[in-house]
Amino acid sequence: MPVSTKQLSGVQARTRAAILAATASALAANRTATMPEIAAEAGVGRTTLHRYFADRETLIYEATLDSIRVLMEAVDEAATDDGPALDAMRRFITAAVSIGERLVFLFGDPAVLRDIPPAQSPNEESVINLIARGQHEGVFDPDLNPTWIRHALYGLILRGNEQAMAGALPRHTVAPLISRTFERGICPAP
Repeated sequence: MPVSTKQLSGVQARTRAAILAATASALAANRTATMPEIAAEAGVGRTTLHRYFADRETLIYEATLDSIRVLMEAVDEAATDDGPALDAMRRFITAAVSIGERLVFLFGDPAVLRDIPPAQSPNEESVINLIARGQHEGVFDPDLNPTWIRHALYGLILRGNEQAMAGALPRHTVAPLISRTFERGICPAP
């Protein structure tokens, strides 16, 4: 019988959190990772994994919700409403890269978010607002649609994180590389 999240001790909560993080990591690297592979990634036995999550579908659903929570916390910590838009965007990119495996898990396969109700889906309003503010401040091209800019940004973040996971880019270079590419690609024409 799966462990209820309402009655978790401190150790159980940490074990559950480790399993969810390992699930996102394992599935970001290999979408077909099995329950035993996920258990190994989490450093727990298969029995422990099944004690917390009865089946793979439930595990993936809960890992998705947890990854959305982690993403929203990272966006909040980036303080995208503070300071000049360009600085705020750099903070957002750095925050997004810091949770790269979670993002690759969430956005690398459209099916992951398919069963998530809209109220629990990632809120992209703060990023759109940041882009619009940057356009108003003259640092992002006002002739580009903010949604288009957001898609370009997310594409850079996703690909940069995938490249780091594959070992093609050193992880510490990803955020500056994304920032540089993004800033040079959406600056207003001189």
